[in-house]
Amino acid sequence: MSAAPATSPSRSRDGTAASLLNDEERARIRAKSAQFAPPPAALPDGRRDLVGLSREELTDIMVEIGEKPFRTKQLWHWIYHQGATDFSRMSSIARPLQEKLAERFVIGRPGVVTEQTSQDSTRKFLFRFRDGQEAETVYIPDRQEDRGAVCISSQVGCTLSCTFCHTGTQALVRNLGAAEIVGQFMAARDSYGEWPSPKGETPRLLSTIVLMGMGEPLYNYDNVAKAMRIIMDGEGIGLSRRRITLSTSGVVPMMDQCGAELGINLAVSLHAVRDDLRDEIVPLNRKYPIREVIAACRRYPAASNARRITFEYIMLRGINDSEADARELVRLISGIPAKVNLIPFNPWPGSSYRPSTREQLDRFAKIVMDAGFASPIRMPRGRDILAACGQLRTESQRLRRAAGQPDAAPEAEDAGT
Repeated sequence: MSAAPATSPSRSRDGTAASLLNDEERARIRAKSAQFAPPPAALPDGRRDLVGLSREELTDIMVEIGEKPFRTKQLWHWIYHQGATDFSRMSSIARPLQEKLAERFVIGRPGVVTEQTSQDSTRKFLFRFRDGQEAETVYIPDRQEDRGAVCISSQVGCTLSCTFCHTGTQALVRNLGAAEIVGQFMAARDSYGEWPSPKGETPRLLSTIVLMGMGEPLYNYDNVAKAMRIIMDGEGIGLSRRRITLSTSGVVPMMDQCGAELGINLAVSLHAVRDDLRDEIVPLNRKYPIREVIAACRRYPAASNARRITFEYIMLRGINDSEADARELVRLISGIPAKVNLIPFNPWPGSSYRPSTREQLDRFAKIVMDAGFASPIRMPRGRDILAACGQLRTESQRLRRAAGQPDAAPEAEDAGT
């Protein structure tokens, strides 16, 4: 049997080649991601933040200070079920140990710089982390029920430079650590007073998480995965994997790993059905073109009729919103358990794009729906406070340059930006 021809890992055209070469590609992604690693989760006085540690790490720390491993379960309950930030409030722990813990550790939250509430009740937080960097988080309440989604950021800035996205105008500053990712959700729950964590079928006001804030979560996969495992732990926050959705622009090797390891819901920022156009508006497409992204969706193990992959499609007037585009979208996703979120473009300062007309939105949606795919038009939420899709941004770029951190984003060269 002759040897198979060599295939580039980023341009492989079938699932077999992709699976064989993914380890190499993941290693490359991780190596570049490491250049933008978050700072250690510690205070200047040396105390360490317990938020963001895995159970194993927390156990190791307890053993290091001469405590029994069972302390992990106690601390986990107080931190993630009760939402405690003060060791002195941990009534099941004796006072001498409370004092010992307070000398060595903290239970942190990101600092709230601003907290704005939109006319439609959407709430946006600007969080500042210990090194002065900032990221935005949005809570989007349901219009009918007492529940809603927390839109969490995974990076300060973004590496992808999608041309329709305000966040994409802010170069990547750094990745967020697991503590900073979990901390956004915990701080949002502080704001709404939703502690202790609701159990079982008890309704949750902050009922879902969408990793759709600043950044590309799959370029910070290790920190994101660690944070989501903490959030899904049944003895703490206890949010089901069915209640968590990760949105990606199509980092194919990490999509496979996310599906295999986390099994959370997947949303794909597609936004175009032709490579030439997607190359322009989503530059990552130059590395992972549409065909490879769709193939990864077909492989995604958590996808089913009950848990459909969401294809996000921002509607740009005269650019990607024709009836021909709608028909090609239907062809691309045929056979995938999927729904399509049609997103009217949300204007932001300096953008030249215009949102599609309502008539064109309706025509596009009808073609997709007639093909058997749900295609809701996502009505903008929080526009008046720049909290809508594609509007998040901070001024952290200035701080990055002042600190002398590297300017290049980890995937900028490969993505063709």
